[in-house]
Amino acid sequence: MNSTDNNQKSSGLKRTLIEWGLIGVVIAILYATGLHTEVLGTMQRALLWTGLFDADTSEIATTEGSFLSESDYRFALEKKNGKTVSLSDYRGNVVFINVWASWCPPCVAEMPTIETLYDNVAGEKNIQFILLAMDEDQQKAIDFMEGKEFSMPYFFPASALPNHFRSQYLPTTYVLSKEGQIVYKKEGIADYSSSNFAQWIRDLAQK
Repeated sequence: MNSTDNNQKSSGLKRTLIEWGLIGVVIAILYATGLHTEVLGTMQRALLWTGLFDADTSEIATTEGSFLSESDYRFALEKKNGKTVSLSDYRGNVVFINVWASWCPPCVAEMPTIETLYDNVAGEKNIQFILLAMDEDQQKAIDFMEGKEFSMPYFFPASALPNHFRSQYLPTTYVLSKEGQIVYKKEGIADYSSSNFAQWIRDLAQK
């Protein structure tokens, strides 16, 4: 091996180290500034465009889903202004519940698809939305929702989360029937903007 080959290999190694070093710096800056959530969320949102993560209503368990108990309906929800309501206030409606956090990239990624669903069906009878933010710092969730100008109603847990809504994953989405049965549950990211999912929600509300 001649000196020219050695020089080329050395130059290539240095270039590779520099490139990885720059990548490391960018990642460090993103985490330091808190922008990593938005960047990762944007990347995951691109995956939603493939159609591989469309909300699948074949996952519905209309005969096997659990029914909420009276104690479940006493679950308290806090609004951004500090006022509280209870889940029982939504009884008799189809309720779309999304458990999320502003620091969760897949939550950030799917949020615009939920906004689309909300815009399509929220004005119709017997359909309600609850976006349940799990941020310890509530202001971060408020800043996120207001920064994105989302119109969906969001809340914070004001009492112990019912067991039915406990999951190891964020986001997790549930749909309650008017009878209080969990007829849809999805752990992880999904695209809820499809007309098929919106129509399923409408049909459920009209039963």
